[in-house]
Amino acid sequence: MSTTSRATAVRPVKKPLAAAGLAWVRNDQPREVGMDYWTNNHSQFVTASPGFEENRQVHFAESNPGLWPATPGIETAIPVDRKIDGVADITFTSVFSLLSGRKQTQRVREDEVNLFRRTLMYLSPPNAALWYPVAEPDVKPGAHAWLFLRRRKGVRTGAFRKRVKELAQSLADTGELSELRTQVFTPWIEAAWNTPNVAHDNPVDQHFHASMILGFADAAARDAFFASPEVAKLSADLAPQVSAIHAYAGKVATYIRHGKVLPPAER
Repeated sequence: MSTTSRATAVRPVKKPLAAAGLAWVRNDQPREVGMDYWTNNHSQFVTASPGFEENRQVHFAESNPGLWPATPGIETAIPVDRKIDGVADITFTSVFSLLSGRKQTQRVREDEVNLFRRTLMYLSPPNAALWYPVAEPDVKPGAHAWLFLRRRKGVRTGAFRKRVKELAQSLADTGELSELRTQVFTPWIEAAWNTPNVAHDNPVDQHFHASMILGFADAAARDAFFASPEVAKLSADLAPQVSAIHAYAGKVATYIRHGKVLPPAER
């Protein structure tokens, strides 16, 4: 990893409203059946829905013990019974987008039972979802990691939000990333996405409070990044505010960008 910081801070681009839909595919059929259905069938209902600035599917590898380095006081090993299969990564055109396309949204909700056994929706309000311009616009990451952070009990939301921003800046300063996006979530409520016949159990001690999406040139660069002493140092400094960091390896497919549905070849 490069140890040279950027001369000036990377200023994030603020997004109006974002959501992360955590998903667990059905376990009464082969995992690849659910993942394929998500890619080829469920996505058709989603892309027909209005109001998206961007919509991506992030598919996590089946084996995901946790990329983040082991750190005293922080849970970095991903529990097998709560291991996530993927995320619907959504950015809305505006806060009013949540009210548009209700009929098509209902179709998306009703189709979830065909592939998912559990889903959880986390929302990030205006100015809480930040994209950092760490690479040229035409640079496409070859590998991704998605981090979920859990706030330590007793830490105030404002202090936690500030710590997430500081971590993001530190990661941006490494010069190793080709994508960096962060979200600080509003408190989770089941009513935000209570789809029928799909589980939405989310014990309080399992809630997440923020996420980060990191892009890399390739899987080797990603692995080297998480094995570096710089990341280990950053992690040790997080322990007073963060009780868990679950870091997943994953692949990203973009279905909608700048409000337009992309053809398969561009996803």
